[in-house]
Amino acid sequence: MTSVTTTDDVLGTGSLVGFFSRAGQRLRRADRARPWVLDTAVVVVVLLMFCLPDLVSHGSGDGDGPRRLQRAFAHPPVAGVLALQAGLVLPLLWRRRRPAAAFGVITAVFALQWSLNVVLRADAALFIALYSLALHGRPRQLPWACGVMAAAMALVAVRAAAAVSVWDALFLLLSTATAAVALGLMVRIRRAQLAGLRERAARLEIERDQRSRLATATERARVAREMHDIVGHNLSVIITLADAGAYAGDREPQRGTEALRLIGDTGRQALGELRRVLGVLREADGSAQRPELSPQPGIADIDALCAGVRGAGLDVVYRTAGDVEALDGGVQLTVYRIVQEALTNTLKHAGSDTRVRLAVLVEDDRLRIRVRDSGPAVRPETPNEEGHGLVGMRERAALYDGNVTAGPTPDGGWLVETTLDLTPRDGTR
Repeated sequence: MTSVTTTDDVLGTGSLVGFFSRAGQRLRRADRARPWVLDTAVVVVVLLMFCLPDLVSHGSGDGDGPRRLQRAFAHPPVAGVLALQAGLVLPLLWRRRRPAAAFGVITAVFALQWSLNVVLRADAALFIALYSLALHGRPRQLPWACGVMAAAMALVAVRAAAAVSVWDALFLLLSTATAAVALGLMVRIRRAQLAGLRERAARLEIERDQRSRLATATERARVAREMHDIVGHNLSVIITLADAGAYAGDREPQRGTEALRLIGDTGRQALGELRRVLGVLREADGSAQRPELSPQPGIADIDALCAGVRGAGLDVVYRTAGDVEALDGGVQLTVYRIVQEALTNTLKHAGSDTRVRLAVLVEDDRLRIRVRDSGPAVRPETPNEEGHGLVGMRERAALYDGNVTAGPTPDGGWLVETTLDLTPRDGTR
């Protein structure tokens, strides 16, 4: 087995980046739980790094730098130094909760300190406060804070003129302030980007779950429509044939035998269609035998459909107009299912010995289906109390921006009329 050694493994940067990443995550979790700990730690670090050296040198009497620099500034007593350091450092405790207030207090103490001609290392707290304002404060507060900062830096440059050039001091101080603002804004923008990415990932996850649920609901509705059309139609035909066969069994045995044969043919057809639908849903594995799937029915199969309902007693006259064979498979399946459902409703509600006129007409970019029967005008399935059949037909028609109307005719019959839009959506019909 060959092992591959990458540059990150040699230099150790991979493990180092992972270590710092995990440490940063733990630090952020701890900070969210106890934010005062980090604020206090920042104050303690500033006290140790900047305040303690001033106190030690002040107590020993040995100042830093040349004597000219020592004579240029005042040396207040220890109590005064402590008071100024406290005013500069302690406001950092609320630098994240109230960044503008912390910056304002530190700037006021800073201006007082330099007006007294006192120099302290704790002045670094002003740059920390400016960084915190850029990171946590309101964006509209930053311009005036930068203006105040520039004025304070000008005061420092003037006071330090005895030891260093005014322009050199001003350049160094303004560069440091600019770096603090830039660092705060960079961290702020990075955090906003990460927050946006997390929000977008959460939104995409929600949308993915919603799409999955919608797809599941749509598939269930589609399967329910297919099962309703297959089972409902064929059972209606079988029940009608069985009743007719039982009635004719004693008087005309030949018609009873014919009814039994038609029942068998209808049952086998229904079983084949059920196998096709269920075979699509079932996950085939290596050991299971795949069901034999037949093509989806189309307009060419309407003749066989009409023959089946004729055997159940309906007098169906079927005609077509236009180039129906040129329609795509989806449109043909929709037409077949709508016709099947309409004939099934006629068989259930109008009974046998009913005359049906069926027409499928293609007119330019429109397709019309008319199913008109001579049965009673009063049906259990009215527009105010729709069954699954009429709802299924309307759902199928809606796939092609169509509509379905159903109701009684003036001469006492019943009419179901469907219109489909054949306008090409992708350049083809």
